Amino acid sequence: MRSLLYLFISLSLMSCNSYQSIFDGKSLNGWEKYGTEKWYVKDGLLISESGPDAEYGYLATQKSYKDFELSVEFKQEADGNSGVFIRSHIEGTKITGWQAEVAPPNNHTGGIYESYGRGWLIQPDPEKDKALKYGDWNTMKIIARGDQVTTWLNNEEMITISDSKIGQAEGSIALQIHSGGGIKIYWRNLRIKEL
Repeated sequence: MRSLLYLFISLSLMSCNSYQSIFDGKSLNGWEKYGTEKWYVKDGLLISESGPDAEYGYLATQKSYKDFELSVEFKQEADGNSGVFIRSHIEGTKITGWQAEVAPPNNHTGGIYESYGRGWLIQPDPEKDKALKYGDWNTMKIIARGDQVTTWLNNEEMITISDSKIGQAEGSIALQIHSGGGIKIYWRNLRIKEL
């Protein structure tokens, strides 16, 4: 009996520390759109695409997060300029938060950019851009714990930064469509583990 209880407690603790999906592969449940750009689900994939206004657009979780490990897979088509925002807040299409860049080659994928604030906080070493598989599936991992954020692209550590302003924040996970038009990005396996 004691061993069964121990097993139950162990499994409960493991499930508390496991990844949870934040995209169900069927709908945008749990997410909110900002702007007029296109966000839709097709064949189990989340697709972001420039709309007729060719402006900024965001799709953000309705839930706020503070400390977490996030894993997302993305495939870029056309321009492919986007990003994954953490601890963000959005009004209209103005976002406050920090973006782990998702961009075409030689444009700092995995770097951290602060919108409507300080701009680039850190960019990966240019040599690390080789980790990006443009036009194919990529896996980005982001760990945010207190003041520290680390990003990985296809198992290559891109950056680590410690910043007190980031450390004070809490907010949504948000995906971006950059302004300018001609952007299409596919997303899948969006999973988070709260720390």
